[in-house]
Parts: sequence; structure tokens; C-alpha cells
Amino acid sequence: MSRRLTAFLIHWAATSLSMWAATRVFSGFHVQDGETLLISALVLGLANAIVKPLLILLTLPLTVFTLGLFLLVLNGAVLMLVSEVVHGFVIHGFGTALLASLFISVLSTFLSGLLPGSGSQVKVHWHRGGPGGPPNA
Repeated sequence: MSRRLTAFLIHWAATSLSMWAATRVFSGFHVQDGETLLISALVLGLANAIVKPLLILLTLPLTVFTLGLFLLVLNGAVLMLVSEVVHGFVIHGFGTALLASLFISVLSTFLSGLLPGSGSQVKVHWHRGGPGGPPNA
């Protein structure tokens, strides 16, 4: 399997897991079943790759004026858009979409970094004996 396909599948899995977790955290965030969850994660990825850059370009002055905070609103709007497109994926209210999009972004980034083959590994280094020193015997 190619590296790009592997990275895509890992990111899709991380997004799917993050969206599933969001259904447990936010009472206004519902996904009908596992198939709907996978489709929603795929459509969210496509929307983030195609629609979101166009929205960022169109709202650039507002984004600059708010020092980038408007990007959070765009994340929520893209998630709401996906819920309108995918049957069985429901978000009750824009506030839920805003908070859930932030939650999904952070969690999926973290999960993608943990999974092997994603291209963005989280590495943990353990040092014994203090910073930079030799290990204690």
C-alpha cells in the first residue's frame, strides 16, 4: 500500500474515532450508525480539503480582523454543512457544531500523530539521570 493511501486511511480513521467520541461528549451531536459515521468523516475530509480553503479565501479580511479566531467559526460552519449533506448525521445548534469541531480537530490531530504511518509521529524520549546527563547506575 502506498504511503499516501496509508496516511489517508489513518487520518480517516482518526477523524472517525474523533467524531464517535464527539457523539459521547456532546448531547446535540448524533450519528445514526457506523456506516454514517464513516461517510460523515469522509465527507468532512473532502469539505475540509475543497470547501474550507474557498471559505477562508472569501472571509480573509474578517479572519485577519479577528486575529484568526474566525477560523473557529468556519470549522463549525463546515461541520454543519456536512451534517446537512449526510443523512443520519445531526447537529443541534451552531454552538454544538463550533465546540464539536474544535474537539474533533484536536483529538483527530492527536490520534493521527499516535498511529504509525501517518507521517506525523508523536515521539516520547525518556532520559534517566537528569537532563542531558548519563543514566544513573
